[in-house]
Amino acid sequence: MFARTTTIQGNPGQVDAGIAHTRDEVFPVVTAMDGCIGMSLLVDRESGRCIATTAWESEAAMSASAERVRSLREGAEQSLGASGSSVEAWELAVAHRDHASPEGAFARVTWLSGIPSAEQVTDFYRMTILPRLQEMAGFCSATLMVNRDTGRAVGTLVLETRAQLESTREAARMMREATGTEMGAMIDDVAEMELALAHLHVPEMA
Repeated sequence: MFARTTTIQGNPGQVDAGIAHTRDEVFPVVTAMDGCIGMSLLVDRESGRCIATTAWESEAAMSASAERVRSLREGAEQSLGASGSSVEAWELAVAHRDHASPEGAFARVTWLSGIPSAEQVTDFYRMTILPRLQEMAGFCSATLMVNRDTGRAVGTLVLETRAQLESTREAARMMREATGTEMGAMIDDVAEMELALAHLHVPEMA
């Protein structure tokens, strides 16, 4: 399984418009493409940052869609009042869902670089990090994506409410430190975002 993330730094005042555009204009078209198995949208209403993720059955299907989604991406940028976006491709390494995310769910996204190998970070996440995430109140799902070429990884935790996400900040910080030490990796960024669109139907890969 593979995924493409598109990060748009939009105008905070246009986030709702961006959500509506993605839901009504982008989602139906993308998910009808061959090999697409879902889409999600994370938003930060304060900063205007938005991250759309599409999941694909194969790397070939994801690559074949690249040109077709260009105009959709440009439309999303316009709806958010942005002049551009950044796109990254990932391999889905771990995906575990306890239950569907309710309306109002929030996510914590953590980006790492300098991972020793996709296999090592995947094993560490699966054996050490995921069991601890599952114990958190309100746990909905968790995913890990890796890019073997760039040595980067990104983990996403979804909890039912903002309050539950806030209450786990210290535990999350300790896990990040442990991961960095164990992997010799750098924590590049951490974001707490609202899950505005949750239709990323990735099969269990825990």
